Amino acid sequence: MIELRALNKVYPGPDGGTPALDNVTLTLPAGEFIAIVGKSGSGKSTLINLIAGIDRPTSGEVHVAGQAVHLLDESKLATWRGRHLGVVFQFFQLLPTLTVLENVTLPMDFCGTFAGAEARQRGLQLLDQVGIAEQAHKLPSALSGGQQQRAAIARAMANDPLLIVADEPTGNLDTHTADAVLVLLASLARQGKSVLMVTHERDISAVADRVVTLADGRVVGNEARRPATPAVRELRHA
Repeated sequence: MIELRALNKVYPGPDGGTPALDNVTLTLPAGEFIAIVGKSGSGKSTLINLIAGIDRPTSGEVHVAGQAVHLLDESKLATWRGRHLGVVFQFFQLLPTLTVLENVTLPMDFCGTFAGAEARQRGLQLLDQVGIAEQAHKLPSALSGGQQQRAAIARAMANDPLLIVADEPTGNLDTHTADAVLVLLASLARQGKSVLMVTHERDISAVADRVVTLADGRVVGNEARRPATPAVRELRHA
């Protein structure tokens, strides 16, 4: 799913700039729940931004599902990202004046993947999948933090992407709700999605298939694991 070749990222500044990634070469298989871990400043968010095409590498190559992301111009990159990538943010980034359902169907409108009644039906199905179908017609402000994050995950799945990337998706949640969100993301990988998550969570091995560790912009660990089967739990009331 993801192949990085001699990837470097240097942010401009005095004295030659600040290196964020240093010669990262990494291959990550499809259909896994992959956690990117490391201390603050280790390059985690930079790595995920380069994979998502949100930022550009200083040098090196980024390939996602056979697409050379680093070679796409801005127009083609936006189209590729809208159709093949779902993004989940720490602070949800739901549009406050749209209902939850409208937030979920918005990427479908932008990319022209689904329209009208079909988009509405798909949006409701996705909200049901993440356990908040009953919140569809409410504004985001009426939802709890955990419910908003589930809505954000439903929005990330709107166009049936190959890859879902999540940058600290549990960082703004209490422990119980964070656990429920992790189980939900793991369940997407069990359904065949590739899920790549940046996290500070220490005990991620219970749900992650692979843990990639960064330090000072370099990969210092790439450990495949056999996670415990997520416990069956009722996510609707987390």
